[in-house]
Amino acid sequence: MQQFGGCLCGAIRYRITGRLGALVYCHCEQCRRAQGVGFAANLPVAIAHFRIDRGREFLAGYRSSPKKTRFFCVCCGSAIYSYLDAAESVRIRAGTLDAGDDIVPTAHIYSGSKAPWLTITDRLKRYPKREPERP
Repeated sequence: MQQFGGCLCGAIRYRITGRLGALVYCHCEQCRRAQGVGFAANLPVAIAHFRIDRGREFLAGYRSSPKKTRFFCVCCGSAIYSYLDAAESVRIRAGTLDAGDDIVPTAHIYSGSKAPWLTITDRLKRYPKREPERP
Protein backbone atom coordinates (compact mmCIF):
# COMPACT_ATOMS: atom_id res chain seq x y z
CA MET A 1 0.00 0.00 0.00
CA GLN A 2 1.34 3.40 -0.92
CA GLN A 3 1.17 6.42 1.34
CA PHE A 4 1.70 9.99 0.23
CA GLY A 5 2.54 13.14 2.10
CA GLY A 6 4.09 16.55 1.93
CA CYS A 7 4.71 19.89 3.51
CA LEU A 8 2.21 22.62 4.40
CA CYS A 9 2.75 24.70 1.26
CA GLY A 10 2.81 21.71 -1.10
CA ALA A 11 6.31 22.39 -2.46
CA ILE A 12 7.53 18.98 -1.22
CA ARG A 13 5.67 15.76 -1.96
CA TYR A 14 6.83 12.30 -0.95
CA ARG A 15 5.78 8.69 -1.39
CA ILE A 16 6.10 5.66 0.89
CA THR A 17 5.87 2.29 -0.84
CA GLY A 18 6.53 -0.01 2.12
CA ARG A 19 5.22 -0.70 5.56
CA LEU A 20 5.11 2.10 8.11
CA GLY A 21 6.73 1.41 11.46
CA ALA A 22 5.22 1.97 14.88
CA LEU A 23 4.10 5.53 15.61
CA VAL A 24 5.63 6.97 18.78
CA TYR A 25 5.27 10.30 20.49
CA CYS A 26 8.73 11.71 21.20
CA HIS A 27 9.07 14.13 24.11
CA CYS A 28 12.80 14.85 23.80
CA GLU A 29 13.83 18.48 23.93
CA GLN A 30 15.02 18.48 20.31
CA CYS A 31 11.70 17.18 18.96
CA ARG A 32 9.73 19.63 21.09
CA ARG A 33 11.78 22.57 19.85
CA ALA A 34 11.85 21.40 16.21
CA GLN A 35 8.06 20.93 16.13
CA GLY A 36 7.11 23.84 18.38
CA VAL A 37 4.75 21.62 20.39
CA GLY A 38 4.88 19.28 23.40
CA PHE A 39 5.99 16.23 21.39
CA ALA A 40 6.57 14.95 17.86
CA ALA A 41 4.59 12.11 16.28
CA ASN A 42 7.18 10.03 14.43
CA LEU A 43 7.12 6.77 12.55
CA PRO A 44 9.99 4.92 10.90
CA VAL A 45 10.03 4.00 7.24
CA ALA A 46 12.76 2.01 5.48
CA ILE A 47 14.91 4.28 3.33
CA ALA A 48 14.33 1.98 0.37
CA HIS A 49 10.59 2.68 0.64
CA PHE A 50 10.76 6.48 0.96
CA ARG A 51 11.05 8.79 -2.04
CA ILE A 52 10.76 12.53 -2.60
CA ASP A 53 8.55 12.87 -5.70
CA ARG A 54 8.59 16.65 -5.99
CA GLY A 55 10.41 19.58 -4.43
CA ARG A 56 13.79 18.11 -3.48
CA GLU A 57 15.22 21.57 -4.11
CA PHE A 58 13.02 22.91 -1.28
CA LEU A 59 14.24 20.28 1.19
CA ALA A 60 16.93 21.46 3.61
CA GLY A 61 18.69 19.64 6.39
CA TYR A 62 19.75 20.82 9.82
CA ARG A 63 22.41 18.82 11.66
CA SER A 64 20.77 18.79 15.10
CA SER A 65 23.35 16.47 16.69
CA PRO A 66 26.61 14.82 15.57
CA LYS A 67 24.79 11.89 13.91
CA LYS A 68 21.30 13.25 13.19
CA THR A 69 19.91 15.49 10.44
CA ARG A 70 16.38 16.90 10.46
CA PHE A 71 14.86 17.74 7.08
CA PHE A 72 12.31 20.49 6.48
CA CYS A 73 10.77 22.64 3.76
CA VAL A 74 12.59 25.94 3.23
CA CYS A 75 9.38 27.58 1.98
CA CYS A 76 6.95 26.85 4.82
CA GLY A 77 9.18 25.36 7.53
CA SER A 78 7.33 22.03 7.78
CA ALA A 79 9.40 19.32 9.42
CA ILE A 80 9.29 16.30 7.09
CA TYR A 81 11.63 13.64 8.49
CA SER A 82 14.86 12.97 10.35
CA TYR A 83 17.73 10.62 9.61
CA LEU A 84 20.43 9.11 11.80
CA ASP A 85 23.72 8.47 10.00
CA ALA A 86 24.01 4.85 8.82
CA ALA A 87 20.39 4.08 9.76
CA GLU A 88 18.25 1.92 7.51
CA SER A 89 15.17 4.07 8.02
CA VAL A 90 14.01 7.67 8.21
CA ARG A 91 11.58 8.92 10.84
CA ILE A 92 8.64 10.59 9.12
CA ARG A 93 6.62 13.27 10.90
CA ALA A 94 3.19 11.67 10.96
CA GLY A 95 1.42 15.00 10.54
CA THR A 96 2.82 15.30 7.02
CA LEU A 97 1.00 12.18 5.78
CA ASP A 98 -2.05 12.76 3.57
CA ALA A 99 -3.94 9.88 5.19
CA GLY A 100 -3.13 7.48 7.95
CA ASP A 101 -6.43 6.18 9.21
CA ASP A 102 -4.75 2.87 10.03
CA ILE A 103 -1.92 4.40 12.09
CA VAL A 104 -2.17 3.80 15.82
CA PRO A 105 0.22 5.34 18.37
CA THR A 106 2.15 2.76 20.38
CA ALA A 107 4.24 4.61 22.97
CA HIS A 108 5.66 7.80 24.44
CA ILE A 109 9.44 7.96 24.23
CA TYR A 110 11.73 10.28 26.16
CA SER A 111 8.84 10.79 28.56
CA GLY A 112 11.47 11.51 31.21
CA SER A 113 12.15 14.83 29.50
CA LYS A 114 8.58 15.82 28.59
CA ALA A 115 7.51 19.44 28.86
CA PRO A 116 6.56 20.21 32.47
CA TRP A 117 3.25 21.75 31.36
CA LEU A 118 2.16 18.61 29.47
CA THR A 119 0.19 15.84 31.16
CA ILE A 120 0.12 12.45 29.46
CA THR A 121 -3.36 11.05 29.97
CA ASP A 122 -3.45 7.98 27.71
CA ARG A 123 -2.40 4.44 28.60
CA LEU A 124 0.31 3.97 26.00
CA LYS A 125 3.66 2.56 27.06
CA ARG A 126 6.08 5.16 28.38
CA TYR A 127 9.84 5.00 28.13
CA PRO A 128 12.09 7.52 29.91
CA LYS A 129 14.46 7.33 26.91
CA ARG A 130 13.89 5.69 23.51
CA GLU A 131 12.18 2.36 22.90
CA PRO A 132 14.37 -0.50 24.15
CA GLU A 133 13.94 -2.46 20.90
CA ARG A 134 15.22 0.36 18.67
CA PRO A 135 18.90 -0.09 17.72
